[in-house]
Amino acid sequence: MSKPFKFKEFNVQQDQCAMKIGTDSVLLGAWTPLDTNPFSVLDIGAGTGVLSLMLAQRSHAQVIDALEIDEQAYEQCVDNFETSPWADRLFCYHADLAEFAEEIEDKYELIISNPPFYSEDYKTKNDQRDLARFTEALPFDHLVDSVSKLLSEDGIFSVVIPFKEEVNFIKLASEVKLFPNNILRVKGSDTSETKRSLLTFSFRESEIKIDTLVIETARHQYTDDYINLTKDFYLKM
Repeated sequence: MSKPFKFKEFNVQQDQCAMKIGTDSVLLGAWTPLDTNPFSVLDIGAGTGVLSLMLAQRSHAQVIDALEIDEQAYEQCVDNFETSPWADRLFCYHADLAEFAEEIEDKYELIISNPPFYSEDYKTKNDQRDLARFTEALPFDHLVDSVSKLLSEDGIFSVVIPFKEEVNFIKLASEVKLFPNNILRVKGSDTSETKRSLLTFSFRESEIKIDTLVIETARHQYTDDYINLTKDFYLKM
């Protein structure tokens, strides 16, 4: 067995998952607001299960459900849940999002997703990695439509996407009455372009709070903002 990715309070095996743990997931899991004290959480496209595990560490949510369509990733997610300190609160479904949204009666108070993206027209020879990386596997319009059916009236939807998709994603979400409340734009350094947008949506319109996060001042020299956000998780922060 390959070495797990070690966090402060849990470990994640990822050798069976096409999408390895990256900065996007850790930022989203650490940044997602929990001030509504959600009882139930849904993680769409869970992969290793890292977002669910981070929210289990950060919150008192009693129901943390994850959804993963790829069989190997699903099995690994289940293993990661079972070996974590919060096994009794975590559950992974091996299911397609559209079917799940139609069949599940319950609504979730927090929905989180690090969806696949790369709408560029190339594919690798690895089908599993392509499934994890390409928007075709989970188109944004399909994602927001399903979220609108699964989110409770006062619920929050938290997502990370490429910055260049931000305007388009907000437009798609508004078509199903989901409105942006918070945006965090992420840059590698002060001089680099904005790469990612972390967004929260709800069914209520509000003034949008926009912040910027810079990750490094120099190679492996992290900014205070980045350290403060991730220090509860990364071993070396």
